[in-house]
Amino acid sequence: MPSAAEQLAANFNFSNFGKAKELRDRLLFTLGMLIVARLGTYIPMPGIDPNELARQLTQQQGGLLDVFNVLAGGAVQRMAIFALGIMPYISASIIIQLMTTVIPELEALKKEGEAGRKTINQYTRYGTVGLAAIQALGIGIGLEHWGTVVFAPGPFFLITTVVTLTGGTILLMWIGEQITSRGVGNGISLIIFAGIVARFPSMLSQLFEGAAHGSIDPLAIIVGLILVVALVGGIVFMERAQRRLLVQYPKRQVGNRMYGGEASHLPLKLNVSGVIPPIFASSILLLPTTIASFNAQNIPDWLQTIVTYISHGQPLYLFLYGLMIIFFSFFYTSIVFNPEETAENLKKYGGFLPGIRPGKKSAEYIDYVLTRITVVGAIYLAIVCLLPEWLIYRYSIPFYLGGTSILIVVSVTMDTVAQIQSHLIAQQYEGLIRKAKLRGARR
Repeated sequence: MPSAAEQLAANFNFSNFGKAKELRDRLLFTLGMLIVARLGTYIPMPGIDPNELARQLTQQQGGLLDVFNVLAGGAVQRMAIFALGIMPYISASIIIQLMTTVIPELEALKKEGEAGRKTINQYTRYGTVGLAAIQALGIGIGLEHWGTVVFAPGPFFLITTVVTLTGGTILLMWIGEQITSRGVGNGISLIIFAGIVARFPSMLSQLFEGAAHGSIDPLAIIVGLILVVALVGGIVFMERAQRRLLVQYPKRQVGNRMYGGEASHLPLKLNVSGVIPPIFASSILLLPTTIASFNAQNIPDWLQTIVTYISHGQPLYLFLYGLMIIFFSFFYTSIVFNPEETAENLKKYGGFLPGIRPGKKSAEYIDYVLTRITVVGAIYLAIVCLLPEWLIYRYSIPFYLGGTSILIVVSVTMDTVAQIQSHLIAQQYEGLIRKAKLRGARR
């Protein structure tokens, strides 16, 4: 079965694209919103000294701030109004998903359809505001402890920081929702995608400058480019991979006619958890390094030992990173996919898996298959993330979140191309329907 990108390449021509006015408007709207999101990463937060901030952040390289800086599109490095990025919204969404599995009221809302989804989205927005305010307060307190970074430390600076950064996150959340509803693609994912892609030119310039000055082996750049191409191909293949379970619907007689009897498929993605496991794993592993960097002069010996052993490229870091990616892959898959609910829905609509009784037995079989393919998906995620980490350490390439960035960029690109393809197909169908109506009118 050809992918969305292959179908788009086969069917695309400028005449069809020119006729798709709605798609063109959606693409322009998406581009405009992403430009606004990028401009916000260059508007500095009031009350800080940019030069002193840049000096302090240089000493924090390799820690958790680098991860947040990549996901925020460089806004943390400039301490812009969008410094928190969209991470509070993602964290709130994950927390709400976790709570739906343990709180019956939220689980009931989830089953109510569109009305329940809107209520859960509202709870997610409230959680985003709360998390953003807490993180902004922590950033304000941390900046005050960085010597002369803040011009006038005190309560007024803390209030200004909380209002500015929380407001920036709310604006980004609104932009993402507007892109999802009025543009093309998932707005939240596209904001992260734009932030990562925007840093590619500076990363490439650093690589080639390092090669010119001899600090980076030119062979490392060639190996890195080959690895990136191989990773992109592997990600595309694995993200499209599915395990399809055959679902049969029984025949039924209504009057003198027989209905039903058709077969369908239940698709199970190889990587259900997406990019969440690498982000969680890297955030947890880099936390000790970040804490130590904030107070490098007075850290205890045990913390210094931990930081030494779990620094980038160290065997213990690579082992723990891969282990945590595998753990979070299983953990997050168990949250977002419920085999019992899926089996119950199949039973409700009369579907069944051939050779397996509906209900509990079907749920056990779906869980069995899902566990097996999650093993493959978790190992795939670990390989995609560990290879760049090893390359970064082995050839001293500047830290850039490695495989996680590539994974996000490729996944979002595939999703956006699929949506563009669906809009073009819908436009072609509408044109065929209009022509059919006109022919019928002439007759």
